Amino acid sequence: MSDESRTLPPEALDDWAAALRERFDLGPDDVPVAAVLDLTRVVANGVARPAAPLGAFVAGLVAGRKGADADAVREALAAVGALAEMWEA
Repeated sequence: MSDESRTLPPEALDDWAAALRERFDLGPDDVPVAAVLDLTRVVANGVARPAAPLGAFVAGLVAGRKGADADAVREALAAVGALAEMWEA
């Protein structure tokens, strides 16, 4: 797989996020793309690259268990990001 096929231009990512929102009846605050990307960057750099999707999944799981509103999503992203920032292998 080439790097080109694994990289999305910003508008394609926006289209994917819009499709997810539409398919699952989510609002813009339910899918904070920039915050999720920030989280995956922090986890990839602080823990390991393969840990990034797992961190994003766990943040979503935690947010869902806490009520899944926009505040719960942001709190879960922040908590996982904070753990990754202080992680030492």
